[in-house]
Amino acid sequence: MSEFEVIRSPMEALKKYFGFSVLREGQDRVVASIMEGRNVLVVMPTGGGKSLCYQLPSLCRDGVCLVVSPLIALMKDQVDALVARGIPAAMINSSLSFPEQKERLDGMKKGAFKLVYVAPERFGHEGFMRALAEVDVNMVAVDEAHCLSQWGHDFRPDYLKLGKAIEMMGRPQVAALTATATPRVREDILKHLGLDDPVTIVRGFARENLHFRITACDTHKDKYRRLYELVKRHKTGIIYCSTRKKVEQVYEAISDLGLNVTAYHAGMTDEQREEAQNAFMNRHADIVIATNAFGMGIDRADVRFVAHFEIPGSVEAYYQEAGRAGRDGDEAYCELLFNHADLRTQEFFIEGVNPGIPLIVELYELLRKHCSAETHDVMWSLEEMAERLKCRNAMQVGAALSVLIRNGAISRHDVPGQRVKLTRVTDPSVSGLKIPLDEDALREKEVRDREKLKAMTEFAYSSGCRQQWILNYFGEEDGVPCGRCDQCLTMGVEEGQSLGEEETLVVRQALSGIARASVRLADGSWQGKWGKTKIIQMLKGAKTQELLRTSLVRLSTYGILSRWSEDDIRQLFRAMQMAGLTRMSGGTDRPLITLSPKGNEVMMGRKEASLVWPFARRGKISASMGQAKVRATGNLTALGEFDEDLFLKLKELRNELAREAGIPAYAVFHNSTLEGLARLKPTTRRGAMNVHGIGQQKAVRYLDDFLEVIAEHCGV
Repeated sequence: MSEFEVIRSPMEALKKYFGFSVLREGQDRVVASIMEGRNVLVVMPTGGGKSLCYQLPSLCRDGVCLVVSPLIALMKDQVDALVARGIPAAMINSSLSFPEQKERLDGMKKGAFKLVYVAPERFGHEGFMRALAEVDVNMVAVDEAHCLSQWGHDFRPDYLKLGKAIEMMGRPQVAALTATATPRVREDILKHLGLDDPVTIVRGFARENLHFRITACDTHKDKYRRLYELVKRHKTGIIYCSTRKKVEQVYEAISDLGLNVTAYHAGMTDEQREEAQNAFMNRHADIVIATNAFGMGIDRADVRFVAHFEIPGSVEAYYQEAGRAGRDGDEAYCELLFNHADLRTQEFFIEGVNPGIPLIVELYELLRKHCSAETHDVMWSLEEMAERLKCRNAMQVGAALSVLIRNGAISRHDVPGQRVKLTRVTDPSVSGLKIPLDEDALREKEVRDREKLKAMTEFAYSSGCRQQWILNYFGEEDGVPCGRCDQCLTMGVEEGQSLGEEETLVVRQALSGIARASVRLADGSWQGKWGKTKIIQMLKGAKTQELLRTSLVRLSTYGILSRWSEDDIRQLFRAMQMAGLTRMSGGTDRPLITLSPKGNEVMMGRKEASLVWPFARRGKISASMGQAKVRATGNLTALGEFDEDLFLKLKELRNELAREAGIPAYAVFHNSTLEGLARLKPTTRRGAMNVHGIGQQKAVRYLDDFLEVIAEHCGV
């Protein structure tokens, strides 16, 4: 291999090896921080270009960058792409024979590679760590860093070895990267890696080209009906199912539509999974039906939809999977087919990954009893262990093994040519009752898992903007309604729409009432004293004996919203909570409501109120809002029969205008707006304003061109 030429300038290396002249927003800050020698934690949405953030700096310095990656398929794709660009890269994982691994370690010592992708379990091997002592490691990039945290949605115990491994390597520079991490998960990542003075860069979670929708389905027949509509309309996508059995059922149903379809789940052989993934990546298949085992590292840009046949176990998992749609920047659709009964499957999974201490001890004693006398090894599959334990949920066995590994009681090893891993008991003389199992930590993990499912269920039942809800969940309190999701379309909310003066006044009055019923703390924050119902009655000016006996009736805000019904105020409170203006405290037996920091800023007039106004279709504020009823419904069929020929003409014009302006197509008009025009066929600006998605500014800028196409099509 010829010696690699190190280019010290990141921008020169970017042009030479990647063909780009500029970095995306967010990438520039990450690359600059890494080049300054800082440790970084990067949270960037799927499709944001995380890989380039560590690949580029590694080309501009001496030594090798170790990339920790959880999946062999993901490693292979990354390495193949780098080698194709003329960048010396390699991977080390269980798919390689021992001589192949040794050859690559020797190459690292000689400086033959710039990037080496390594499975996290390698860092638990003494021989591998000894070999690294002779390697010039300039940086450790931890990809999918949320796997470090038990608060994350994809916790992997092998990742916990990284903190100690980094310490043994003499603390080289570290870059931790993930697409989905709540503030709590970020804290966990920094703690486990022991990062010194890190730069944390959180690129906005919002995906401006994604349309989120949750469809309530009473029966499986409803789900299939909606799924057929999605597939026929968008043609290229991923359908996620919770179980292997459901993958096979949906695969069989979708295959009948005559499309190129493939399936992917953990029950398939490595070769079958690789074949399915390659078929989708190489566009030999346009639809893949899969469990959550599919998708990490998938880089197909033209995925037009992602559908979840059942509810996933966490918001993090949902958003990461949904984020695989529309990576080319064009409009894409993310839909959850929701039936409350599906929660039983996720509850079964939670039971599976949270075994009790009795099962853990029983499993250890079984392994201890049957391991070989010489090597202390057992060669059993998870299913065989479950059968011997008479355990109906094999997932519990896998989780119990993970607990025993973390406690050092056993270790698990890949065997070349075998799918079954070898289990080795560390010291068979140690009784299972002597293993220091942390019962509190195990219980806490189960509580966390249930909290995640509860949050996902709340999302499914939420009444506000889907995107804004997700942003609030990930700690972005300044998120605004997206104007694209099913809720925004129903409410007639446009992208980034702020409230008018009258609506803002009502919100500030409600917030003021909540503040006066709260206690202001020394640090400026608010502490709740009353529950939501009492404050709603106070704002209404209710005269119940129970309320009249409280101090609430003496507040200046008593009756300030007397013209509203209590039900209306309750809906307003729900909208304010969805927008992150209020927060709940206290126990589940007596929850108390007060202002969030964002709500305080809105109340004081220092920040705009951005929320989905819950009365856009009901004319609660003024007659002008009532006039917007037709365009606010989001019910396109009410506008007339769909004219597909006209729709295609309008779409062609929209794409041409977008190309000329150098902006995404959806920034001109969304497809739903074009569909509305193709149904209503307006010939005047005033008539076209009845279509959702056409505001005053867009009407002035674009509408005349579209009206001309409509007039010509209709022969007017």
